[in-house]
Amino acid sequence: QVQLVESGGGLVQAGGSLRLSCVASIRTFRGYTIGWFRQTPGKEREFVAAIRWNSRHTYYTDSVKGRFTISRDNAENTVILQMNSLKPEDSAVYFCAADAHLILSSIRGDKHYDYWGQGTQVTVSS
Repeated sequence: QVQLVESGGGLVQAGGSLRLSCVASIRTFRGYTIGWFRQTPGKEREFVAAIRWNSRHTYYTDSVKGRFTISRDNAENTVILQMNSLKPEDSAVYFCAADAHLILSSIRGDKHYDYWGQGTQVTVSS
C-alpha cells in the first residue's frame, strides 16, 4: 500500500515562503517520479513541479519557475517543494503524487499518476 503524506502548508503573506514536504511509504521510492499539483475550488488540478528518481531532471510550470524548487531525498523517502516569493494566485490545496512508469510526455498530466496524498492548504494573503 502506497501512502503519501503532505505537510508544511499554511497562511503566509505575499512575498513570503513555505516549504512543503511529501513523505512516501514506498518500498522502492527511488524508482518513482514525484509530482506536485495544486487545485482551487471549481478548477481542475494544475501541474506545479515534478522530479525524476535521480533528481537530475526537474520540471516546473512556467508560473513558478525561478520561485519554486523541487528536491528529493531518497534515503528519507521525501520530496520537498520550496516555495519562495509567494503570490496570492499560488493559494490552493497542494497535492503530491507518485508514479513509477511516467514517460516525459505524461509528467505534467495528473491522470498519469497512480498515487496521491490528501493535500495541504496554502493560502497567500495580499
